Amino acid sequence: MKLTVSGHHLDVTQAIRDHVEDKLLPIQRHEQQITRIEVTLVVEKHQHKAEANLHLAGADLFASSESDDMYLAIDSLADKLDRQVIKYKGKHRGH
Repeated sequence: MKLTVSGHHLDVTQAIRDHVEDKLLPIQRHEQQITRIEVTLVVEKHQHKAEANLHLAGADLFASSESDDMYLAIDSLADKLDRQVIKYKGKHRGH
C-alpha cells in the first residue's frame, strides 16, 4: 500500500505524517486489496480539514472530516474510512 500525505496551507511535519500512518494502519488489516491512500490536510481560517481517497481493487472510497484540531480531524477521518472499508468488505465477501 502506498500512502501519500499532502498539505494545503499547511506544512506536513513528521509528527503529523506519523500520526496519519498510525491511524490508517488498522485499515490495512481489514482489506489487503488497498493499493493507495491519498490524504490531504487543509487549514482554512480556524478550521482543520482532513480528506482521504482510498483506492481498492474495484472501488474508490472517499472520506472527509473537519475539526478545530488537526489531530482530531485525522482521528475522525480514520474512523470513517474504517467503517467504509468494513462495509465494502461485507458486501463483496459473500459472492
